[in-house]
Amino acid sequence: MSTDTTASVSTHILDTSIGRPAEGVRVTLSARTGAGAPWAELGASRTDADGRCKDLPALPAETAHVRLDFDTEAYFAADGTEPKKQAEAQQDAPRVRDSGAFFPEVAITFAVSPGEHYHVPLLLNPFGYSVYRGS
Repeated sequence: MSTDTTASVSTHILDTSIGRPAEGVRVTLSARTGAGAPWAELGASRTDADGRCKDLPALPAETAHVRLDFDTEAYFAADGTEPKKQAEAQQDAPRVRDSGAFFPEVAITFAVSPGEHYHVPLLLNPFGYSVYRGS
């Protein structure tokens, strides 16, 4: 049994349209003490080359709900990066993504319990997304 009094959060993003990690996505972490309480932004990070945010801030001890905000519009608008071009060529992905991302942002809200770790992966493509509690 854990003796920690705080929960912790991690995330990563896989761009399923190219089968690769999504690098450079801005992720903002917010928390609140329960339903109806105001959100407090705790900090932000960007995904690394593996699609992971390794420097999200710690959660306050009284956290009951967490929100991860992913800036997907900026990610899909930055279509000219060399790694993405190479991955798209390998996957026969479309060269033009119409108007960018159908979802300009993705906000995931979830409940947490003290002492638990929550890994919340985002599977992303220009026209859809999926999330789950990972390990």
